[in-house]
Amino acid sequence: MEWHQEIDAIGLLCPLPVLKARKRLKGMEAGKILRLIATDPAAVVDVPHFCFESGNELVSQTDEGETQIYLIRKT
Repeated sequence: MEWHQEIDAIGLLCPLPVLKARKRLKGMEAGKILRLIATDPAAVVDVPHFCFESGNELVSQTDEGETQIYLIRKT
């Protein structure tokens, strides 16, 4: 899937991946996709929870080794 912006949060721990995603999504247009790359083990819980609470759509969540890739659609 194509994305419009990306955040490399590799090595950042909770809550930084979600805080960076929140800040970036605020500046994006509705319907655009943010790709978030993280290694924080807590992100597997934090990112879906953030999407649910903020009303943004978690399009996909995949693992590539110890790295998690999230695609989030701004609503």
